[in-house]
Amino acid sequence: MGVFSALTTAVSGMQAQSYALENISGNIANSRTAGFKRVDTTFADLVPDSALNRQIAGSVAAFSQATNSIQGDLNATRIETNAAINGDGFFVVDQRLNGVGSNMQFANSNLYTRRGDFDFDANGYLVNGAGYYLKGLKIDTVTGSLIGTQPEVLRITKEQFPAKATSSIEYRANIPAVPGTTNASNGGSHLLDGASVTAAVAPAVYDTVQGANITNFLSSTIPGGSVTVYDSLGKATSVELRWGKTTNAAPAVPADPTAVPPIAGSPATADTWSLFVAQDTSATGTATAYVKAPTAVTFDATGQMVNPGTGNITLPEMMIAGTMISTAANPINLTVGSNGLTQNGDVSGQIDARSIRQDGYTAGTLDRTSVSADGQVIGTFSNGQVVALAQLSVARFNADNALKRLDGGAFEETIESGPPIIGLGTSQLIGGNVEQSNTDIADEFSKMIVTQQAYSANTKVITTAQEMLRDVFSIIR
Repeated sequence: MGVFSALTTAVSGMQAQSYALENISGNIANSRTAGFKRVDTTFADLVPDSALNRQIAGSVAAFSQATNSIQGDLNATRIETNAAINGDGFFVVDQRLNGVGSNMQFANSNLYTRRGDFDFDANGYLVNGAGYYLKGLKIDTVTGSLIGTQPEVLRITKEQFPAKATSSIEYRANIPAVPGTTNASNGGSHLLDGASVTAAVAPAVYDTVQGANITNFLSSTIPGGSVTVYDSLGKATSVELRWGKTTNAAPAVPADPTAVPPIAGSPATADTWSLFVAQDTSATGTATAYVKAPTAVTFDATGQMVNPGTGNITLPEMMIAGTMISTAANPINLTVGSNGLTQNGDVSGQIDARSIRQDGYTAGTLDRTSVSADGQVIGTFSNGQVVALAQLSVARFNADNALKRLDGGAFEETIESGPPIIGLGTSQLIGGNVEQSNTDIADEFSKMIVTQQAYSANTKVITTAQEMLRDVFSIIR
């Protein structure tokens, strides 16, 4: 029976090497397929049960060995919606069943792939080159929080991003201790004289500046910069700021108990400034040109702001160019913080505005999208806003190589692979890149040569066994 066993063993060897060659052929064919994972071949000996001193080498069986955990090279594509996973993990995707556009129906099953050549289709879905649709969680563009807990097929449409009314202006500046006003340059006082710039009788009361007094007002104040603000409809309005110094600091005067009668002391006073906002710079007569902010700003002897202690200066309620800004219900705060506004010596006598930024914007449309390292789909809008739109779902498995292969570089969960662990973990997403096949052509050719030699050797065994059987038949003759 040994010769006949040798024949069957040689046949099993040929079948095993044919199986290996089939895998090698598939690996070479997919050497340029994005996200492809090569399939190696392992061999196992099959030994029949026999006595210890009669055991034989046995036949052979071939099995597939997955390489899902071996990463391919990353190739830059310059397509911002493409993404590659640097590390462990798979994109969560789904398949289309039927329908088109907003009526498209999906299989509602989670599949997994490393093929990240995603791009938008005509309906706003992110689909890769094999036809799988990317899944993730939508992000609330207002709160920044995730919507839902289960991954769903992502659809990002070019809807308009709503406008936001300005509520805060970040202001960082140094105000000179001695303002270089036009009055001061002409030998006059550098202080703002309320009586000369307003219609008020008492100098301490100057909430508004009338058009007839604009010239005097400009001569007694210094510019503080301008900023564009927006209302709830996204209408832009330019806001001009001016500062006027109203009080110079004076040291405290101690009490004199020896005087007759005794003289009471007086507390120290601080440098005090008033902020004005232009309402209508072309106003004339009694029309309002500038409006004063209700909060006075004071500085101590070191130039640090003392008041307001909150670091916020509320702009006055007013109408500018037909737009109501800083209403009582929705005020605009000039946010200076604890050290954003200082009063230090400045030979120029002018305000050094280091930063004037506001938080409002007009409506905009989606210009482009990209993928961040932590897996967020980032949208850049025509109004300059950059907002996270969605969070890509990335799944990791305890046994990556136990996933079942499907067409198009996709995989599905098996009992052996274990359930998916959603999250990037220590991995990163590289936007504008695609992972290439992990097939090494040189290695595959080497394996093909070995496989060919092994196959030829098995055919030689069959030829030899045939000659031995012929010799047996010749004995009979």
